[in-house]
Amino acid sequence: MITDYGYVGLFLIFGIAFVAGALIVSWLLRPRDPNPIKKSPYECGEIVKGNSWVQFNVRYYLIALIFVIFDVEVLFLVPWAVIFRDLGPVAFIEMMVFIGILILGLIYAWKKGALEWQ
Repeated sequence: MITDYGYVGLFLIFGIAFVAGALIVSWLLRPRDPNPIKKSPYECGEIVKGNSWVQFNVRYYLIALIFVIFDVEVLFLVPWAVIFRDLGPVAFIEMMVFIGILILGLIYAWKKGALEWQ
């Protein structure tokens, strides 16, 4: 039994040593002469105009968060839909409550104007 754990420990030590060795070798071989061109921001081949600190409208982040929330919730629906027939009516009612809460959240975001682009 100890030999099983010994193999796991050996692989763990080997893995840590491999990663640490790769990081040390890359640190030793890296170029050490940064110039202003390398430190300048790169924007898809375009010449940078102005400051790189641009303020974005908060609506972009709200749309992204709402998308992520509903996208993750769809992931909860897929396994339920796959075994729907085996679960029975109680699981159906629970899922309808879950979907109802999601719809209420969508209506709330819609009423607050979080889905408007202007």
